[in-house]
Amino acid sequence: MPHSYISELVHCVFSTKERRNLISEQFQPRLWSFLGGIARKNGFKAIAIGGIGNHVHILLSIPATMPLAKAVQLLKGGSSKWMNDMDGGRFAWQEGYGAFTVGISQQADTIRYINSQHEHHQKRSFEEEFLAFLKKHGISYDLKYVWG
Repeated sequence: MPHSYISELVHCVFSTKERRNLISEQFQPRLWSFLGGIARKNGFKAIAIGGIGNHVHILLSIPATMPLAKAVQLLKGGSSKWMNDMDGGRFAWQEGYGAFTVGISQQADTIRYINSQHEHHQKRSFEEEFLAFLKKHGISYDLKYVWG
């Protein structure tokens, strides 16, 4: 087989530093759009982006040549700089992130989930949501390291 064909969908989740509400509702569409532009500029795709004031969810399609950690670094670094340029230097993302693989059969449900973050978080906090993702995916964790 002369070519490699890869389908790598990853649901990434990361919060603002100390989970502070630093992303106003009015500003979210601009930030989501900027994150999508970072992905396009760097050769990967942000299929869906959504979130609330203290965190973001991004469904990424990553080529075989792009390590996940590099994609997240580009997204977080570029958007953090942009946000600081826009609001005078008060913005920061948390140090780590969550990344969860998604099968093609779950793509539509994942997009719906990402696009309904405002409704979803009227019932469940970010902290509850993130721990549920870790449990669902069988990821071991020590609570003292989850929140930094």
